[in-house]
Amino acid sequence: MSDVVTEAVAALNAKMDGAGFDGTAKFVIEDEGSIIIDENGARAGDEDTDVSLTANTETFKSILDGELNPTTAFMTGKLTVDGDMGQAMKLSGVLS
Repeated sequence: MSDVVTEAVAALNAKMDGAGFDGTAKFVIEDEGSIIIDENGARAGDEDTDVSLTANTETFKSILDGELNPTTAFMTGKLTVDGDMGQAMKLSGVLS
């Protein structure tokens, strides 16, 4: 597992503050790996999920740091969404 994925898992779990996510989502960080978010929090993994969000490392870090709004990233093509858009919208609240 890459350092980027390890750091992102820690940051996501801190943002979620011990709360899980109602559903399953996968963040695919291009050339680094993927992160699963579910009722247990965030962890490295690559299973099938309700929704997959894909971005490069820079975009993903900007979203996690609060410098880039996930909706803006999607609208500008920096973040792609595959699957349940409703779950993606719920996830936006977790990332804010």
